[in-house]
Amino acid sequence: MTRLVLCDIDATLVNEKKELTPRTKEALIQLHENGIYFGIASGRPVDELKRNKEYWALPFDFDFVMGMNGAELWDGIHQKEYSYFMMKKEWLKETMEIMNVVECNPFVYWDGKLRCIQIDDMMIHSASTSHKELEVVDLEELYAHENAKIMFRMKEEDMPKAEAWVKEHPSPYYHGFKTQTTLLEFCDKRINKGYGLKKICELNDMDTKDVMAFGDTSNDNEMLKAAGCGVCMINGTQDTKACANAITKFDNDHDGLAMYLEESGILCQKY
Repeated sequence: MTRLVLCDIDATLVNEKKELTPRTKEALIQLHENGIYFGIASGRPVDELKRNKEYWALPFDFDFVMGMNGAELWDGIHQKEYSYFMMKKEWLKETMEIMNVVECNPFVYWDGKLRCIQIDDMMIHSASTSHKELEVVDLEELYAHENAKIMFRMKEEDMPKAEAWVKEHPSPYYHGFKTQTTLLEFCDKRINKGYGLKKICELNDMDTKDVMAFGDTSNDNEMLKAAGCGVCMINGTQDTKACANAITKFDNDHDGLAMYLEESGILCQKY
């Protein structure tokens, strides 16, 4: 029996306009009323993610919020926040040397701000969607403190070269992966959304087989594999579809997630 539904946000839970559709919202309310936990999982910080309750006008609090791809966790059941496995300063510096292979703009989240070395249209967009103030700093400031992750914005056509280069230069300590068509991130090798899912279950006496997880791209892979039922959006990447138990019939612009929940029978299930 499903006890928790855990969802990636972009290209999964919301449409391309970043909206939670009425049909999806109704499905989430039904889950809550049936006593089934609901959580969101993203590469963004927990403090930012928790605000989505207001943006989406949900009548209930999130049971769980997983941020920074599993490095941060808000457990709403016990009202506690946890953090795991930060990137060391020397690792952050190394990633910048690795990423010299393509033209890109590195940035980090720090002290409630988005820190970058130059402002361009993509940085302005990132700051807008994350509701964070932009702060331009010297390159050295990006690795002045340990951090859950570091991100690199680049042109979409440069991503294949960047991904290949990262795979050819693996680190025993951290890994790099694509989270958007123009965004590549690095975090501690032990961190992924699957790790966060397992921590949620460990802290709340749940079995991972009782979790249904939804995602669309590479940083969701371990979460889908860890869940009892991992569901990839039909608009998802091929590697993520290969990790899933099921694929939605419709994409995120056509209520794919909500329709999967409806057809799975979970909205009729009470816990």
